[in-house]
Amino acid sequence: MKKLITILVLTSAYIGSAAALDIAAFTRALTNDPGRPDADKVRDAGRRPAHVLDFLGVEEGMTVVDLVAAAGYYTEVLSHAVGDSGKVYMQNSPASLTGQRGERTAAAIEERLANNRLANVERLTRDLDDLGLPDNSLDAAVIALEFHELYLSDNANAVADFLAEIRRVLKPGGVLGIIEHSGFPVYDPAPLHRALEMQVVADVQAAGMFVAASSPLLENPDDARNAMVFDQSIRGATDRFVLRVVKTK
Repeated sequence: MKKLITILVLTSAYIGSAAALDIAAFTRALTNDPGRPDADKVRDAGRRPAHVLDFLGVEEGMTVVDLVAAAGYYTEVLSHAVGDSGKVYMQNSPASLTGQRGERTAAAIEERLANNRLANVERLTRDLDDLGLPDNSLDAAVIALEFHELYLSDNANAVADFLAEIRRVLKPGGVLGIIEHSGFPVYDPAPLHRALEMQVVADVQAAGMFVAASSPLLENPDDARNAMVFDQSIRGATDRFVLRVVKTK
């Protein structure tokens, strides 16, 4: 039944809408960019960035934010997609850039952005629930493989606070793309660093936004969804869901 619902939603979502990206050309551009890290190019096969951004409707000229960007895999992909006439905010929390691990992340960010290589990218060192951006200023936001961390937060209202902030900064019709490791109700998703799609959908709708579509682009039926996402048996190849969430007004 879930698959049927997904297919029906996807079909209705694409009727009457043009593709945001030329997927083949965009993929070639990412692959052939000599400045893009080789490690990013290796990840492309499992992450299918051109297909994902096409599904989310990201296109040239947009203003977007890469949430919990870390070293910036999606920041760079988004930079290519929105082009010179667009803008990308690269968001990381202040806490995530401190300590030994944070220092490595900060160094990787500096290397990626060195010499103004991604001229349309602006770093945003703010917390997820306080982005400091104007109301109704973003066309799209992407949070990739990090939504589950909100459920692990000491703040019981972390999910609601985050979604309220995203709803504030998105323009009417703006899109929040959620890419997440799929959990299974039989297994507690929290220690596995996964999330249940139905829970995320319910929380998004409770925040007053609309889940317009769910994509099977990153599904992996070979993932039993019972292993931690960092387990070498499944790392980089987890079953994932992709949601296109819309701010309706």
